Order: sequence, then structure tokens, then C-alpha cells
Amino acid sequence: MLNQQTPTLPRDCGACPIRHRAVCAQCEAEELEQLDRIKYYRNFEAGQTIVWSGDQMDFVGSVVTGIATLTQTMEDGRTQMVGLLLPSDFVGRPGRSVAAYDVVATSDMVMCCFRKKPFEQLLSVTPAVAQRLLQMTLDELDAAREWMLVLGRKTAREKIASLLSIIGRRNATLNLGAPAGKMVFDLPLTREAMADYLGLTLETVSRQISALRRDGVIVLEGKRRVTVPDFDRLLDEAGDDSDGGLPV
Repeated sequence: MLNQQTPTLPRDCGACPIRHRAVCAQCEAEELEQLDRIKYYRNFEAGQTIVWSGDQMDFVGSVVTGIATLTQTMEDGRTQMVGLLLPSDFVGRPGRSVAAYDVVATSDMVMCCFRKKPFEQLLSVTPAVAQRLLQMTLDELDAAREWMLVLGRKTAREKIASLLSIIGRRNATLNLGAPAGKMVFDLPLTREAMADYLGLTLETVSRQISALRRDGVIVLEGKRRVTVPDFDRLLDEAGDDSDGGLPV
């Protein structure tokens, strides 16, 4: 079930786990107060649809915890996952009245939402929010271009390693750490979802994950817990260097 308010998250934006990366990252105290007047939290359970493609959206917001997928459905019913929304990513588009994609929570998820009309009005009087949103949009464009390389030119093994490195980088930055050395994180996607996102079969995903584990690139605890003993080695497997890869 969906709840409008979650008592587990502090109202103080300074204590927010995504404060340094979200759309409000460059805001001063007065601007945060303006955002606070139009914000509310929403909880979603794993598998719950946040918005369907074509639906009216009366809110925009940031992912605080959890992960969601962006999916495009073709006229004949075929679907393709076209993006992931990780903590601090922005959901919705100011100036656009309907959703362009299906947005579905793949894990339990909390969003910090803003009423859409007041948020659009706020953009014209709070340059810090507008500039940060532009920066995030350009980062998203860069990531989309890089992802074309992943899908079009990388091998199955490199694709799996690339996805793991993206998740590892984001996990590190959210914890104000550097993506280096040993890293531990939870894989937010099932292998079926990974196959859909990477354009691979389920069997290929399972085989390549097993190969990375056998070669010591990753260590798995259960189905979701991933330990990367040496992040630079994972980047090598992905065909990236320590300064490259997708924006996080």
C-alpha cells in the first residue's frame, strides 16, 4: 500500500541521505524552506507501479531509498526496460503533463515528492534548483550515450561488469566514499530484470555472473549481496578505467 507520509524519514533536509546529490543539493536554507512547503514523502512496495506511461503526473520528486525501472511498451505489447532510477535520481519532467514511461519500484522505495505546479513555479525563482536540475538532466544524457556503447559494443561479460560498476559507484557516492578498493552492496535487480535491461538472456546473465564469481571478480552472498574485492579489477572487466564509466 502507498502512504503519503513516512515517519521514518526526518523532515530536516540536512539529515537526508541524498541531500548532497538530489535536486536540492545546491539550495541554501531559504530555498530549502520553500521546497519543504510543497514536499511530501511517498512509500512504494516492490513491484508497485509508481506511474503508468500516458498517465497524468501531479508530482515530481527524488528517489530517497530503493530503485525503480523505466519501461517502454510497444504497440504489440513488447516491453523494454530503458532506464534505472537509483537513490537521488529525479522522477518526472517539469513542463510535461503526462508520464513518458512506466515507472515501477523493483524494491521497497521511498520518494521525496513535490507538488508539480508549485515546483514548476519555484524553478523560476530559485536558480539553485533550476541549475541543479539542468546538471542532472545533462548527466542523464551523458549516461544514455554511454549506455548505447554498453548495449551496442560490449560483450555479455562486460555488460554485467558495467552494470555492477554503476551500482557500486552510486552506492559509494551516496555514502560519501570513493569507488575504489573493496566494495559491498546489494544488487537491486533480479537476474531476469538484469537480462531485460542488458538485452541478454537469463541464461547468459546467470552464466556470466557465475564466471565473474569463479574468477574472483565478485563474491556473492545469497542472490543479492555482492562483494567486489577490487573495484579497479571490476572496471577492467567492464572495459572502463578508474575515471571513466557512466556518470553517477
